[in-house]
Amino acid sequence: MGSQKTIMQRKFFYALDLFLMVCAFLVAATIKYEAGSLSFAPQFPSAFHQLVLALLLLSSAVSYQMFRLYEPDRQLETLGTTVSIIKAVVFSAIAVLILLYLAHSGDVSRMLVGSYVLLNVLFLLSYRYLRLVLHRNSVRQGLNNHEVLVVGSRERAKDLIRYLKSMDHLGYHILGCLEVDDSRYEEEVAEGVRVIGSMENFKAFLLHFAVAEIVFAMPLNKIDNVMDYISFAEELGINVRIVPDWQIHKLKYQPSVASVSIGDFVGMPMVSLSSGPQRVFELTVKEVFDRVAAFWGLFFLLPLFLLLAVIIKMTSSGPVFFRQERSGLNGRTFGLFKFRSMVVNAEELRKDLDSLNEQEGPVFKITDDPRVTWIGKILRKTSLDELPQLINVLKGEMALVGPRPPLPAEVEQYDPWQRRRLSMKPGITCIWQVSGRNEIGFEQWMRMDLEYIDKWSLFLDLKLLLKTVPAVVLGTGH
Repeated sequence: MGSQKTIMQRKFFYALDLFLMVCAFLVAATIKYEAGSLSFAPQFPSAFHQLVLALLLLSSAVSYQMFRLYEPDRQLETLGTTVSIIKAVVFSAIAVLILLYLAHSGDVSRMLVGSYVLLNVLFLLSYRYLRLVLHRNSVRQGLNNHEVLVVGSRERAKDLIRYLKSMDHLGYHILGCLEVDDSRYEEEVAEGVRVIGSMENFKAFLLHFAVAEIVFAMPLNKIDNVMDYISFAEELGINVRIVPDWQIHKLKYQPSVASVSIGDFVGMPMVSLSSGPQRVFELTVKEVFDRVAAFWGLFFLLPLFLLLAVIIKMTSSGPVFFRQERSGLNGRTFGLFKFRSMVVNAEELRKDLDSLNEQEGPVFKITDDPRVTWIGKILRKTSLDELPQLINVLKGEMALVGPRPPLPAEVEQYDPWQRRRLSMKPGITCIWQVSGRNEIGFEQWMRMDLEYIDKWSLFLDLKLLLKTVPAVVLGTGH
């Protein structure tokens, strides 16, 4: 999946750059020809300028690739990327002017060309700078990190660790290395990364720590029961990567859920097993759509937020928002926001209510919870208490649609197969949410989430979002 994801991301940003190039030309044409009109709309005086736009699009498509704007080491670099963008834009513009001159096709306004070049450079740099700021902020907050566990500590592992450390802007965090025995425990492997245990600790480590990727960086024939370890990781929904060697043909493991691919992982060739959705372009669209929708949702719902905040403050003591630690993607914890629907000391009172729990499994739910305030009952009935989670979506911690984020204490009680629901970013709504959630048993709920992961598509997300609306209006999804 690593190489596929990289390729799809490059294609996405390549298409976005070309779209911004067209926008820059349209704005430049508007400034040149329509600045004095009231309509201020980009209307070309002749088909000649449409030809110029088409030629600029073709030349830009070539020059952007020529100046390597999409190499991984260029994506989050500042000075080098700035110089390359200026060169690419100027080169494409000059190439078109030379072509038009040689073909005697007519003269292009110098003001139009100058405005186009400046605007195109400005557009390309602005959105890259925004990406850089958002990425660094998410890495600093741990939102865009990928926790990597390395199996092995010899040369292959050292090469992998050094490379990942040199690409720290990608957000990979190396938890440590596991060895086949305890003889090298606490020994430094490379760049401050140490051996943190043996393969006997493998399953316990995956159950108690957030792990996004496991890389087998040693010959598989040196690991006893290696297929058992790979199967366990697959059951948990954790990506497995294998540095290939001549022993790889001996791996007879047939995954029950995960898909197998051969590609690269941050530039290194790997065999990969992934239990999550593989439609990278659609996942990128989902990510962009979620954040845009969350931003505008918060903007338009601001009056409702203020009204509910006033009512909550007037009817009970305590803060407006309730922030609770939840387990997100790969078990990484984050603070989930909700409108406070309970009394302030609700967590302390829960131990006295455990015997009244109406849900099976590790979750807690009772019909007439005495801790819920009167306004809280309305908020829960209408699911309005969930609205602040749009903040979590905007931050990238959640999605609009996805398995509901559990409490870390609940995750500790999960069976291994149930942990695979953490292999996809949690959401505000999902299949369970719109299916009368209180009438559904815990195990069926878990299987619904795994069904969502296995059958995920943008169409399924859209269908669940549309089903959420009547569930909220009618109060059937509480």
